[in-house]
Amino acid sequence: MSKITNNLPIISFILLGTIWGSNFIYMKLASELITPAQIVFFRVLFGFLPILSYAIFKKSLRMAHLKHSAHFIVMALLATTLYYYGFAKGASLLLSGLAGALSGSIPLFTFILAIIFIPEEKSSLMKVLGIIIGFIGVVIIARPSGDSLLSSNFEGVLYMVAGSLSVGASFVYARRFITPLNIPASALTTYQLGFAMILLAFTTNYDGIGNIWADNNAAIGMIVGLGLLGTGLAYIIYYYIVSTMGAIAASSVTYIPPLVALLIGVVLVGEPIELLDYLATALIFIGVYVLKRR
Repeated sequence: MSKITNNLPIISFILLGTIWGSNFIYMKLASELITPAQIVFFRVLFGFLPILSYAIFKKSLRMAHLKHSAHFIVMALLATTLYYYGFAKGASLLLSGLAGALSGSIPLFTFILAIIFIPEEKSSLMKVLGIIIGFIGVVIIARPSGDSLLSSNFEGVLYMVAGSLSVGASFVYARRFITPLNIPASALTTYQLGFAMILLAFTTNYDGIGNIWADNNAAIGMIVGLGLLGTGLAYIIYYYIVSTMGAIAASSVTYIPPLVALLIGVVLVGEPIELLDYLATALIFIGVYVLKRR
């Protein structure tokens, strides 16, 4: 029992990467029945419930925190609504494995935005090289050409890039405006998802949203896989990893989801992913690795 306890951070690390990597096939299944906006609504709804319960258990919520609601609303847009929508729309247009592979490029966009908006963040030749290598991988997956700029592949990549830019911007915003508040992470995420839930409740088009119940696999994947596990439990596990392994080590979990998404797409679903796409994924990994070197 003590051996399992000692290895719990590593087990949690692998579990989190696996949960996040499986999100893309759940989004793909749901996109055949409901719209990307409706996917985001369900994801936030069923992700908010366990996070709220966890925050109440930790006794981390305070009325005084609500004076910072403007910051929470910005995070609700950047780190939840726009981010999740970009990925849901991208997954609906791409093979789930390719969508997952592109999610590995988030650190590239985060660094670019950090360079622009955070004065103390310094660039270097190695970091620029990492960004270039990573973007070559993104371009290969997009395969832009004169007669295919409006293809689903290219459009799907643009939505994935938009989602990555949004969550990257949320990291930069949080570093400048949220971190100095010293509010517990469980409370911050509760406010973020709570405000996102309010925004989505008033802006989501509910026409046809009940179609998700027509397919048990899609419904279970949406509620359990994408909501309860992929959003709610995933955040809780992430907090645990940060507290036990540190923020830098925790950030390395982003290497796992693209591999899991590719494995699910190819082995379990049988998606026709080409050799060139594997090369592109490898370039994204190499670019992020070079970027993170100090």
